[in-house]
Amino acid sequence: MRVLMLGWEFPPFISGGLGTACYGLTKALSQHQADVTFVLPKAVDSDFPEGSHVRLLSPQSPAAAVGAREPQDVSSTFAYTPPIAEDDTEAFKRVTFKAVPARFTHPYPGGAGFAQAPSHTSAIGSTDRSVAGQFNNPIGIFAGQAAPHLSDGQPADDYAGDIISESRRYAALCIDLVRGQDYDVIHAHDWLTFPAGMAVAAAYGKPLVVHVHSTEFDRSGDHVQQHIYDVERRGMHAAVRVIAVSYLTKSIIEKNYHIRPDKIDVVYNGIENGRPLKPESPSKITIDKGDKVVLFLGRITMQKGPEVFIAAAKKVLQKYDKVKFIMAGSGDKVRDIIELAAREGIGHKITFTGFVRGNEVASVFKMADVFVMPSVSEPFGIAPLEAISHDVPVIISKTSGVSEVLKHALKVDFWDVDEFANKIIAVLRHPSLGDTLRSNADLELRKLTWDGAAQKCLDIYANAINDMP
Repeated sequence: MRVLMLGWEFPPFISGGLGTACYGLTKALSQHQADVTFVLPKAVDSDFPEGSHVRLLSPQSPAAAVGAREPQDVSSTFAYTPPIAEDDTEAFKRVTFKAVPARFTHPYPGGAGFAQAPSHTSAIGSTDRSVAGQFNNPIGIFAGQAAPHLSDGQPADDYAGDIISESRRYAALCIDLVRGQDYDVIHAHDWLTFPAGMAVAAAYGKPLVVHVHSTEFDRSGDHVQQHIYDVERRGMHAAVRVIAVSYLTKSIIEKNYHIRPDKIDVVYNGIENGRPLKPESPSKITIDKGDKVVLFLGRITMQKGPEVFIAAAKKVLQKYDKVKFIMAGSGDKVRDIIELAAREGIGHKITFTGFVRGNEVASVFKMADVFVMPSVSEPFGIAPLEAISHDVPVIISKTSGVSEVLKHALKVDFWDVDEFANKIIAVLRHPSLGDTLRSNADLELRKLTWDGAAQKCLDIYANAINDMP
């Protein structure tokens, strides 16, 4: 099977779980003897000095008829060798990486490469303000409601700048990049690569499979942007098969994008079950002897429920003083959350690490006594799997795809601050509860592998090829 895979993230260029998922799935497909060409944008400004021979292309329209013009100069489209661990080199032997130059690569503000709050800072100050009750249902499907009204006009702040034009240019470059190559199937990850997937599939007559890791309804709640929704919807309708990362995501796709349920396949994300990363020294985070540690790890955005984490932390501290909270991640709400913690008078109890990756992730998990994911809407959620792999019990929101597969995790409605606080206290005060969660969740984790996900994708590819008109 020859697969052209289109992604917007791949380690170390990541802003969340999408890059991690692309890494694990691509590696597993290679081990299943699939030949994968993975194309991603790569920021050139940070790697090449001004005046470099590398230039950003302005390709001709991908709508131009293939063969009706001379092959375009793609001299600035370059092969790419990501920094893969030496032990994984053999596993990626059937994968070829291609990178097209881009002005920037991260789809979310505050991701690696975006401006963010200083690392390893703590909020300070004191005031009193309750955030309970601020969270209305942002996604109509939870109550069986119609899709929320879609706003129009200019892109929201989350998609400001040139990210839309970068997506279009990426699509046009992909047309030229794959000229003369032959693939069995096109696999596009998330909305930014859907235009490229549609363009290449139409130009070369190959089946398109789109992989939905999140939707605009997950990311933006009530403030869905029409132009983003349109890109997602067109991509899903153009695809022969649609992959959803959970049944929660499948239900959103059915209801809000009007895709037939028999066209959607659910493929859960997996976890790397190989050697653990060696933690780096956590010397930048000071934890007093006897303190328990509660961890939040993820993008600090509306979708991830950081306000709930702060509100729950305050309630925990009213009953249990020997506890510290770590918020590891970056995002558009970092400054707001730091200020909120200060106003709540708990800033001295919370450490904001900024964006973490690789061995830094292992470090914060090593320190944690419990991991909390209070996401408002989480299509899947790889972070809880990573927590379990580091022997940390997890508390997750019910509105997450991972809650479908983790039976031995404590689950809470995303808006229920009191219940989050109660469950955090229960895990901290009763070691036997944490031990039970850890041991049983670890058994569940062994069933969630990228190998299994890759086999399902190969079956989907075969079906897509057979379903081609």
